[in-house]
Amino acid sequence: MEILMITGSPHRDGTSNVLACEFIRGAEEAGHRVYRFDSAFEDVSPCRGCDSCRHHGGKCIYSDSMDKIYDKIILSDMIVFVSPLYYFGLSAQIKTVIDRFYSINYEIMESTKKSALLATAADGNDWTMSALELNYDNIVRYLGFEDCGKILATFCYLKPDILNSNYPNEAYELGKSL
Repeated sequence: MEILMITGSPHRDGTSNVLACEFIRGAEEAGHRVYRFDSAFEDVSPCRGCDSCRHHGGKCIYSDSMDKIYDKIILSDMIVFVSPLYYFGLSAQIKTVIDRFYSINYEIMESTKKSALLATAADGNDWTMSALELNYDNIVRYLGFEDCGKILATFCYLKPDILNSNYPNEAYELGKSL
């Protein structure tokens, strides 16, 4: 299986990176290929909603780092979203990438894809991840993806917090189970 992982953390070695690395390790051990796109370290402009792409065969007016992954978005069998929780939603960096799906929405919707969500949060209230989870569920529903799982790692403010939890193992097992 071809897997596109889109990460959204501006911390190269933070808590969500732990989940990303463990998922990749499990998926690759299971024989899958993973391409990782770290959106926080790429040049991705926000969608302007200008609809130019609708009049130019899906070609966005911006030529930026999204050009690296448009084909991967369409051709992948699975997209994995990895993000720290920022004010109860996805980080701006990953949200910007998802907004840019707009130019190729129809190609995405015509394909059959799997998806997963890996997220970390410092808080651990029973409602901490509810808005993020609802947003992800709606994206999956809208694009016609099949959700394969969510790792919602709470109480993981610092790297030692996540390393001393079972969340890395859960991410590894999710990747390996595909």
